[in-house]
Amino acid sequence: MIRIHDGSPGDLHALDPFAGPGSVPSVFRCVPTSAALVLGSRQSPHIVNRERCLQAGLEVVTRRSGGGAVLIIPGDVVWIDVVAPRGVLPDDVRASMVMIGQWWCQALIDEGVDAAQLSVHQGGMVSSSWSDLVCFTGIGPGEVLMGDRKLVGLSQRRTRHGVRIQGLVHLRTNLASMVPLFDVAVPDSAPTEPACLPDVDGGALAERLAVQLC
Repeated sequence: MIRIHDGSPGDLHALDPFAGPGSVPSVFRCVPTSAALVLGSRQSPHIVNRERCLQAGLEVVTRRSGGGAVLIIPGDVVWIDVVAPRGVLPDDVRASMVMIGQWWCQALIDEGVDAAQLSVHQGGMVSSSWSDLVCFTGIGPGEVLMGDRKLVGLSQRRTRHGVRIQGLVHLRTNLASMVPLFDVAVPDSAPTEPACLPDVDGGALAERLAVQLC
């Protein structure tokens, strides 16, 4: 089942996929209607300069899943979440991330991305000087790479009802624009930009993922 949700990044992150009776495995295609700097669950809001975010037209949001900050700009990202009630995906956090990464990888290949360029990261967290601050500058289990750069970022939220694995791929990216938004010391070098797919069809990707989920 595919469910399409439009709204601000704050509202989209606040969705409760297991609200109400009879929750079923679903793919959520999230379509942001406004811009935001989204912090990971373990990041303090005090690391950002709210005045600069406001001047840039960015809401500051904290999601319930881990990782670093993500810049959400409408039209610049494809955001698709896999939602599964308890028992559908592996109970192991790492194994479930790798499984979803493999699904993403196959969906991208089916949409015409060269399989030789893609890989699913099977190892542990690979950190960089920026990864404590910015999500797409580190690589976690299950995330999809294009060459040596991250293409699909994943984060996971588990409850007693099930799991929501959030996935994001960029159509366009500008991590350098995030640097002035932080109100803490940052590395001297600019963050490395992730891979992006300017022509990928988010609706088609959601359909590919839904087939694998069902």
